Amino acid sequence: MLKEERHQTILSEVELHNRILLTDIAEALDVSIDTVRRDVKELDSDNKLRKVHGGAISLGFRSNSTRNDNIYKLDQKIKIAEKALALLKDGGVIFLDGGTTCLELARLIPANLDLTCFTHSLPVAMELLTKSNITVILVGGQVSRESQISIGANAIHNLSEIKVDYSFIGTGYVDSYYGLTEFDWDIVQVKKAIIKSSKKSVLLSISEKLNSQHRYKTCDINAINTMITELEPENELLKPFRNHDIRLI
Repeated sequence: MLKEERHQTILSEVELHNRILLTDIAEALDVSIDTVRRDVKELDSDNKLRKVHGGAISLGFRSNSTRNDNIYKLDQKIKIAEKALALLKDGGVIFLDGGTTCLELARLIPANLDLTCFTHSLPVAMELLTKSNITVILVGGQVSRESQISIGANAIHNLSEIKVDYSFIGTGYVDSYYGLTEFDWDIVQVKKAIIKSSKKSVLLSISEKLNSQHRYKTCDINAINTMITELEPENELLKPFRNHDIRLI
């Protein structure tokens, strides 16, 4: 495989999943980790991604309350966020996960909606603070430098003491059989705690992530009450999910 082809594969993977591991890409491309490491360094120098320890993250993943034009499939994520707005009610108590789609939802919440919102994401919290009717409660813990979310024992303990109406969560990988999975063990533990703290959990995911999986399991697909994609619920790509007890929007 030519270097240009490797670079395109790396960029496609990091844009879709936000973060990648060098070991995974090396295995997928059937090249050495040193080769992938050099590729990632070049792509970082070209300002196409950000190299981090053991992997890389997309430019849109590390963001703040200022809109980032490097967000992958932004139009699709905005459409998902717009659908999710229909679940929000005055006086509601919700949890917003980290990640680019949840950040779009935070941006779209009407300023006059009265909500209490828990989050472990610094960018989401900063966005919500621009809306005077929203009570923002940041779930504390060790902060991940890459994803800018709270992780670890403190975050999990804090989540165990709340019960929200809806949690809106993202995922790196989702499959109708394997459920929600990630490559980061710490993030999986926090997502498990988020789901446990929720009366209903809502997955926000672009359809490109469907039928993908990784090594650490967050939950079965039936642990999710609702899945929102940019697709219409009748779309053929969603057929495997219609066999499960899950609402499709």
